[in-house]
Amino acid sequence: MSDLFSLPVHDIVKKIKDGKLTSVEICKSYIDQINKFEKDIKAWVHFDKKLLLEKAEEADNHRRSGKTTGLLHGIPVALKDIIGTYDMPTECGTVLRKGKTQSQNAEIVDLLKSEGAIIMGKTATSELAYLGPPATKNPHDYNRTPGGSSSGSAAVIASHMAPLSIGSQTGGSVIRPASYCGVVGYKPSYGLISRNGVLRTSYSLDHIGVFGKTVEDVALLAKVLIKKDSYDHATVYYSAEDMLNACRKEPLFEPKFIFYKTDAWKLIDKKSRESFEYFIKSFRKNIEVFDTPSYFKDINKYHQIIHETDLANNFSEYYKKNKKKLSNYMQKAIANGNKYSAKEYAEAIDFIKRSYESYKEVFEDYHGVLSPSSPGVAPKGLKSTGTAEFNKFWSFMGTPCISLPLLQGENNLPLGVQLIGDKYDDQRFLGTARWLEQKSKGFNE
Repeated sequence: MSDLFSLPVHDIVKKIKDGKLTSVEICKSYIDQINKFEKDIKAWVHFDKKLLLEKAEEADNHRRSGKTTGLLHGIPVALKDIIGTYDMPTECGTVLRKGKTQSQNAEIVDLLKSEGAIIMGKTATSELAYLGPPATKNPHDYNRTPGGSSSGSAAVIASHMAPLSIGSQTGGSVIRPASYCGVVGYKPSYGLISRNGVLRTSYSLDHIGVFGKTVEDVALLAKVLIKKDSYDHATVYYSAEDMLNACRKEPLFEPKFIFYKTDAWKLIDKKSRESFEYFIKSFRKNIEVFDTPSYFKDINKYHQIIHETDLANNFSEYYKKNKKKLSNYMQKAIANGNKYSAKEYAEAIDFIKRSYESYKEVFEDYHGVLSPSSPGVAPKGLKSTGTAEFNKFWSFMGTPCISLPLLQGENNLPLGVQLIGDKYDDQRFLGTARWLEQKSKGFNE
């Protein structure tokens, strides 16, 4: 059933609803892929084949009984191993949580189940969703990183071991792995998806993100997850009811974009730079290249202050009692976080609002901002997950962003184009992303 992997998720949902496919058949296809590739890729940290098939059988029986089915009925979904579940371990990429489970599901897990989705298992994450890399390899080249920290969540989509997956982003942990693995990764606006029951690394910077093969796939998954949650005070009321239809609509006007090369442009390898130049030239009617705003330089500094201070606060017990079991990355970040003053932290938090107020003026004249998703293709080696230099700005300001696998770099490896929108304009933003996806077909042929 290899043609299954080319189908959009909404088509699979319809085939299940019409009785043309069963959830058991679908799950068996993904199990075959896992049997074939997991021993090399190492994207899963918890996967129970027997439990998956039992849940699939329950979903099929539910449908056959004539009961109402949800938006993702019978569809298996993979979860990053920082998302709490009561019936599976949630180890967060650290030996300090080996075998530990949560007493209840994260809010987003309950939302998935309420729409009939089946939780497949847990995908590998960097240590405590920071920089210490897991054993996961890039499906396109086993000698390269898949990116992080949502390493496994991107890799399972690229290798057809899952149709949909969920990750998180504090710096660049959705967009960069999506770019390296050649899949679609979408980080919604800050506050649209609840983080209740998910490992907290930074209250002000943490976002839940989603992975799929197409813009429509991630729009469907996001529609299920977007909901106000009284247990996550950052969440806002936002109607996602029409998200999939809005995504499918053609923009009323031909989109206009700004392309920010940013100061990190110098990090991009020659072949990848040529690919981006070709992309810009191909859309020359739609794209204007601008210098990066001056305040972007301050964002990196303030992002680091907030991130490291919050890591020091949230993982203080691990640091005090088991410091030597933490990676050097985490030890250094916590040590830094303990040194910042209250004044520095307050200034950094205040700059979130001030920088966004300056940035949002872009949308008076443009549909979105474009930039590389990453500084080139996935780097060789597994000791690092790459750099988030092209991603931190948008995590800091809480704006929606998406990585689209439109280009190729050296050795024909995938290279993502990042589209950024205005905060809480996610529905129109996804429509623009789909327009770009459709107009770019054939780039890599």
